[in-house]
Amino acid sequence: MLSQQCLQQRRKFAVAFLAFIFILAAVDTAEAGKKEKPEKKVKKSDCGEWQWSVCVPTSGDCGLGTREGTRTGAECKQTMKTQRCKIPCNWKKQFGAECKYQFQAWGECDLNTALKTRTGSLKRALHNADCQKTVTISKPCGKLTKPKPQESKKKKKEGKKQEKMLD
Repeated sequence: MLSQQCLQQRRKFAVAFLAFIFILAAVDTAEAGKKEKPEKKVKKSDCGEWQWSVCVPTSGDCGLGTREGTRTGAECKQTMKTQRCKIPCNWKKQFGAECKYQFQAWGECDLNTALKTRTGSLKRALHNADCQKTVTISKPCGKLTKPKPQESKKKKKEGKKQEKMLD
């Protein structure tokens, strides 16, 4: 009786072991059947870098627009393309619509020219635009008036009280 139980256990173990070996073989052949993907070849192109023109607004002097790009190369499929772009409307356009500057405070009024000036340093250039590193702008000083001498507050209050008493 004991030997029959032993034989049954051995058979169960042998079946489990054979099943395990069969599964391992199936997984190994499935992996071997997969073809290894060749690494993507890096194309060495003789195309040059894209050179972009300035952004030209569709209407007005700011907002949405387009720019054209060109590149050179004997085997380039594409040598020209158009790209959408945007010119912010709050930028100082006199220095180029693609150049943004950080300005200092306005200087004192020059009495000889009646102008005040301030300097701006380049903060950001869009699309590798050719921008000046520093710019200077001027504007008229405006009216130069002397401040009026003010009456003291006590005198004003007293005057109002007297007016009320008269009414």
